[in-house]
Amino acid sequence: MGATLIEKIVRKNTGNAAAKAGDIVTVNVDRVMIHDIFIPFVADKFEEMGFSKIWDPDKAVLIYDHLVPASQVDDTRHFRKGDAFAEKYGMKNVHHSDGICHQLMTEAGYVKPGNIVFGTDSHTTTYGSVGAFSTGIGYTEMASILGTGKLWIRVPETIRVNINGTLPANVTSKDIILTLLGDLGADGATYKSLEFAGDTVENMSVASRMTISNMAIEAGAKCGLFSPDEKTAQYCEMELTDNEKDLYGDEDAVYSRVINYRAEDFVPVMACPSQVDNIRPTTELEGTEIDQVFIGSCTNGRLEDLQTAAAVLKGKKVAPFVKLIITPASRKIYRQALADGTLKILSEAGAMITHPGCGLCCGRAGGILTDGERVVATNNRNFLGRMGTSKVEIYLASPKTAAACAVAGKIVTP
Repeated sequence: MGATLIEKIVRKNTGNAAAKAGDIVTVNVDRVMIHDIFIPFVADKFEEMGFSKIWDPDKAVLIYDHLVPASQVDDTRHFRKGDAFAEKYGMKNVHHSDGICHQLMTEAGYVKPGNIVFGTDSHTTTYGSVGAFSTGIGYTEMASILGTGKLWIRVPETIRVNINGTLPANVTSKDIILTLLGDLGADGATYKSLEFAGDTVENMSVASRMTISNMAIEAGAKCGLFSPDEKTAQYCEMELTDNEKDLYGDEDAVYSRVINYRAEDFVPVMACPSQVDNIRPTTELEGTEIDQVFIGSCTNGRLEDLQTAAAVLKGKKVAPFVKLIITPASRKIYRQALADGTLKILSEAGAMITHPGCGLCCGRAGGILTDGERVVATNNRNFLGRMGTSKVEIYLASPKTAAACAVAGKIVTP
């Protein structure tokens, strides 16, 4: 009998050739990521547990992204604690405001196909886009990994999602994952692996796959996996060996569920306030007036996302009294968008371009909203109070849809 992608990753990592869904196994951790919000708690728990050294300092990455630039007085405590911990225990992989953690982990080469990676953020599932098992954990688990290099997990069951065909011109991978969330529900994949396959998936860029893996957690999934291919190899700057080429789900594997989509059936959709699985086609929402548009985050702040928005906005202006905020996911993306003229187009259209980071997505800085305001955003969550007060209405959409809405001043179909 064949194996799912997550089963193959676990088997290669543990050496247990019989590991299957439901088994409890102890994995050897390839990399960990800690971000600025959690580092004080990780540091305190690590020393409380009695550890005197990190199992492998080169496998630990500390990233400052949620709290930069500081918007509250206490933020600087996180910076001081983080820097002191990194210096004390020899951590060299420290990023001070280089971009969003989930962008940097793959962009900077920390994650490779077949790796097992844990991070102190729920959207650590993003790295499944390059064929890695990655998921979020709490600070206690992170402290124990730093001391031991290991963690036990239950091997997840797998939901296979097959997508075949050619996407309509106004549809992106964001519309795919939003549609899937609507079909599954916010708890429809709890502790399961979402495994994506089909020729539509094969034709996607790694950036587009990242959007889908990123939001797998919104259905409760433990991970969102794509099989590594030549696009993955190019992105990760490596050659795929037979070990990585075998990382795909077998047709005769045991899946808890198989979902099949025709790419041509997808339409532009939005997640409506205030649940990620409250999905409706944009055609049903047209005419809804908006106050702000946000294009960025670890979901849709990559170069192709900014280029897509620029293609919509070129030669146009943001609607009067509408704020358009653009936040690149990393310094590298910022520089690329500057070099190719993307930022020029966006700025001439009236966009405000911010420093790379989490910013508005986590409601820290860079455009938070107030009672009665309505925002179309490309990030991953629209919960009450996520981007300002609890009376802000958040609609999640693709960069293409969001840019079109910014020009119209209301919800439209791109």
